[in-house]
Amino acid sequence: MSSRKITGVIKKHMLWSLLLIPFLLIMTLHLFTVSFTAGIIAAIYVLIYSIVSFASYHFREKSVVNSLINFAMSWDGINSSLLTRLSLPCAYFDTSGKIVWYNDSFSNVTGENIDTSDSIYDLFSDITPDITEFADTDEQECFFIYNDCFYRAVLNKINYTEDDNSIIVLYLYDETLLNEYRTKIEDEDIVMGLLYIDDYEETLKDCDDLQRSLLAALIERQISKNLQMLDGVYRKMEKDRYFFIFRHKYINILKENKFSILSDVRNVKVGVEDIHVTISIGLGIHADSYTKRYDYARAAIDLAVGRGGDQAVIKDGDAISYYGGNNLQKDINTKVRARVKANALNELMLAADQIYIMGHKGADVDSFGASIGIHMIARSLKRNSKIILSKNDTESIKPILNEVLANPLYNGIFIEPEDSLHTITTGTLLIVVDVNKPALTECPDLIKATKNIVVIDHHRQSEDKIQNPVLSYIEPFASSASEMITEFFQYINNGIIPNSLEADTLYSGIMIDTNNFTVQTSPRTFEAVTYLRRSSTDIARIRKRFRCEPEEYMARAQAISSATVFADHYAITAIPSHTTGNVPVIGAKVANSLLEMNNIRASFVLSEYKSRVHISARSIDDTNVQIIMEKLGGGGHSTVSAAQLDTTIEDAEAQLKEVLTTMINEGELK
Repeated sequence: MSSRKITGVIKKHMLWSLLLIPFLLIMTLHLFTVSFTAGIIAAIYVLIYSIVSFASYHFREKSVVNSLINFAMSWDGINSSLLTRLSLPCAYFDTSGKIVWYNDSFSNVTGENIDTSDSIYDLFSDITPDITEFADTDEQECFFIYNDCFYRAVLNKINYTEDDNSIIVLYLYDETLLNEYRTKIEDEDIVMGLLYIDDYEETLKDCDDLQRSLLAALIERQISKNLQMLDGVYRKMEKDRYFFIFRHKYINILKENKFSILSDVRNVKVGVEDIHVTISIGLGIHADSYTKRYDYARAAIDLAVGRGGDQAVIKDGDAISYYGGNNLQKDINTKVRARVKANALNELMLAADQIYIMGHKGADVDSFGASIGIHMIARSLKRNSKIILSKNDTESIKPILNEVLANPLYNGIFIEPEDSLHTITTGTLLIVVDVNKPALTECPDLIKATKNIVVIDHHRQSEDKIQNPVLSYIEPFASSASEMITEFFQYINNGIIPNSLEADTLYSGIMIDTNNFTVQTSPRTFEAVTYLRRSSTDIARIRKRFRCEPEEYMARAQAISSATVFADHYAITAIPSHTTGNVPVIGAKVANSLLEMNNIRASFVLSEYKSRVHISARSIDDTNVQIIMEKLGGGGHSTVSAAQLDTTIEDAEAQLKEVLTTMINEGELK
């Protein structure tokens, strides 16, 4: 395009002499009217001028064209020479990957003779056909290591024909030194951390003064030793809390040894066999400021403690990483925390204009029982409350729900999730039970629309928890949400006495979640059950409510008989595809039954329900199934957990086995 413009300009200059001929002819004709002789003379001169001009134009055009061709060839040679000797490695290849040209620097990078028939994809495995699929106007980048050098590859596309044939230009920028400096800067970056000794006072309360002092000294020695290995600096803020900093380059060491400081502290003993001290660690990295980094560390330690302790959590912006937490935690038998939370809940309920109570989607007996318990507290305080419940998804609670609906005390108490959104006010208090993830609640939009939220749950927290509640009571040691609510009764309004139906509902929640009091029980569990038994709870009546149909029993038997044992200790099976009813609940029952087999540490039952694959996971006391389910996008409790996948039964089973294999190989599972 540029060369055509130059040629046009030159041609115009050459045509000026020819453009004068018409004017000279007009002047000659005018002279004939004045003098015939003068006209003849002028005509002769015009003829001579015209002949000379045409001859000159003809010969000069050839000369100029030849000069331009010679210049272009010379300039092309200069460009080719410059590209060939350019210090920046450069190569051209077509869309099939065939190399059509490269310069000397590119040859130096590859360290070998390249044939123009070679493929760029074979030469650099990180450059793939997918990377080269981009618009002509765009620029594509990729990074890779080749011959121990770190390169940034820049690709540009050039169309040279009308049928979309393209040439891709590849430039290689050696950023090895830059990457080394970048890595060095990151290695020297500051990591801020918080370390808490879990339940310090309760753990050491049975020690005498000498044992207490010695144990505290040994714990601090382990903490000091591990932090010194990181070349870190720490300060003891309280008797059970530490603040520390270290350079980022040591964080990979912590990850590789799975935060061995956790086991080092756990193994500290001073003659008291049943005392197991654990710690929680929260780290904040990659923030714009030290203040924000400290905020990250605080959020991480809150998450670690909320998930039951004995673990480390790293917060890197929105990304959360968990380490440890595989050991099942021992219950701390204290009611101080329950009393404090009950009193705080009492004050919040008294100050509220209206109270909404909400559990998780697909309400189970524990979620329903806890909701009934909170409604009882509101009723005793003479506060208006409603339970948010989707009646289209109540299959697992039908035996008890029908009786509750028939009770006059519960007329107008239940409200559909979509209806609750239209009646909230600034004075509404939303109490969420048996769940702490917004997406799993009956109405996630209500979480966004309500300012005053209380969360009461026995599941370990994850990063997508309900944010900024006015009161949060997360107790991973508790067997169930129904147990936690029952504990509240004795601290509110001089004690709350449930009627027999309400006591049955709460008792059922505890019984189902503990698999008939065989899993995750503690002295507090049986104290709560005893409290409910005083209200005429009838165990035989409860068992009759939750008996199953013959079809369900046969489906459970078929699933159990088809179970396989993976890696010697993990039972896996699937519910038959023709099974009807609440299939995930049936799966949970099968998972509990599989634990009766010898040498089974955990059981996993897969079922297909509402176009999704549900995995019910159960364990007794030596495997934390929540960690396993979290790796599949689920969660729950250390002994009772679940996950949902948008896939097939076969693929879900393959994913589960892959997770188990990886955790076994990495030492997270035995």
